[in-house]
Amino acid sequence: MSAPHGNAPASPFKQPGAVWAVAFACVISFMGIGLVDPILPALASGLHASPSDVSLLFTSYLVVTAVAMLGVGWVSSRIGSKWTLVVGLVLIVVFAALAGTSGTIGGIIGFRAGWGLGNALFIATSLAVIVASAKGGFSGAIILYETALGIGIAVGPLLGGELGSISWRGPFYGVAVLMGVALIATLLFVPRQPRPAQKTKLSAPLTALRHRGLLTMGIMALLYNWGFFTMLGYAPYPMKLGPHELGLVFFGWGVLVALFAVFFAPRLQRRFGTVAVLYANMVGLAVVMAVIALGVNQPGVVMVAVIVSGAFIGINNTLTTQAVMLVAPVERSVASSSYGFIRFIGGGLAPFVAGKIAEATAQSVAFWVGAAAFLLAVPVLASGARLVTAAERGGEEPQPVLPALEPLGAAPSNERPIVVAVRANPAAAEVVDRAAELASRVGAPLEVVHVRETEIIEELAVSPETEDEARAAVAGHMDRLAGAGLAVRGLVLHSVGDHAASAEVIARHAAQVGARAVVVRKVPHGPVSRHLGPTLAAAADGAAAPELVVIDLEPEASQA
Repeated sequence: MSAPHGNAPASPFKQPGAVWAVAFACVISFMGIGLVDPILPALASGLHASPSDVSLLFTSYLVVTAVAMLGVGWVSSRIGSKWTLVVGLVLIVVFAALAGTSGTIGGIIGFRAGWGLGNALFIATSLAVIVASAKGGFSGAIILYETALGIGIAVGPLLGGELGSISWRGPFYGVAVLMGVALIATLLFVPRQPRPAQKTKLSAPLTALRHRGLLTMGIMALLYNWGFFTMLGYAPYPMKLGPHELGLVFFGWGVLVALFAVFFAPRLQRRFGTVAVLYANMVGLAVVMAVIALGVNQPGVVMVAVIVSGAFIGINNTLTTQAVMLVAPVERSVASSSYGFIRFIGGGLAPFVAGKIAEATAQSVAFWVGAAAFLLAVPVLASGARLVTAAERGGEEPQPVLPALEPLGAAPSNERPIVVAVRANPAAAEVVDRAAELASRVGAPLEVVHVRETEIIEELAVSPETEDEARAAVAGHMDRLAGAGLAVRGLVLHSVGDHAASAEVIARHAAQVGARAVVVRKVPHGPVSRHLGPTLAAAADGAAAPELVVIDLEPEASQA
């Protein structure tokens, strides 16, 4: 649970130049796919290419991105995240510009492959650099990144449509120029980032796929991306619109993707659970694809269905990534690379296959195949649903990350403990000391817990601290309390999702150990005051819920 040290949260938009430089690049990166979509029919007619040939723009870009995802952790752990970011930006600038100068569809396809390599390096490190550079803590960085995501996804098709109405070369040159500005700003303002203490093995992402849960969720994501990119890469043709009008359609689509990924997906997940929402979402996407297949000769039907699909896609992008992170028993960066490799393979092959199917049969058949891919994802998800649900509900008792201290004043083993949840900041010491006083007064053991968060933003996952840093957030308190005459143990818990997920993890743990009280620090507008109280009662499931003790370290300031 990371947060600013002070009570008042800092504005996420008061950031150093390094953060704005990378955030600007993120906006342009998120524009990427939507920027090109409005010009697909124009490319086909202008270069005398078939839709399946033009779809190779997606295939070369995404397949290279997929393969490159296997190596980005290896690269960034050796040259650092800043220089990985810089190399990625250079490749995007160069290959986007070359794509704009090309006079053949084959040349553009080849240059898009180089663009995909740069994109893999960029997306794997951009969020980490923002988190490391942002003021106002982890939450401020996440808000800024979500803002960049929303702007990029929504504005990309609009800009692509405007530039594409001038020339199909416009979007390529536009990306090159804008990413060039971001490259210069990154070089000037982003300080050198420390290299990870431990280097990532090149084989780590492939080795991680031995784990059943990660492989199962990866295959589900491949099928989902197959259907998604069938629509994205092939739906522009039956709409029979110009670049400007296509840009408006995909602007509506992008707005829904961003809104449902950031705002609605976490709420649906908390209410119904990850697996249930994904089941409904896959069926919903299959229905949308069936509507496109049935109405393929009616452009208005295709337009509406594409826009509506944005809601399902936004939810799916977030919750599929969340499911992967819940079941992956490896470091988040390695899991992201493994997952990215599988899902981008599906997304890269789908538009080309859809084009070939349409040429050999009929346009509608390509969309029926996409609908079938969504439906096939349901039984694949079902085969791993138990793993996701168990991880989501905390089915296994978390193990202490530090050895429990020998009790100096023998507390009975069946005594209900006092649980104190701490953040990695200096104020935590006083909160722990007050919890220790309470435990001593009632003769209860003390548990010091810290939540290592993994935040999901659309298809990316990030943790603000390493496992060692999370352990250190607990270890210092253990050392201080060694002579306090208490039975004390420290634990690191793990959450995947937003702050509400952290509150749920604490509540589940408190229920599992039969805690008599949970002690936290009061943070105005923080997740504890909004989420922990209700979740403690829910997790108790009819048993006596632990008392929630909120420590206000600055009562006068809070009353002012």
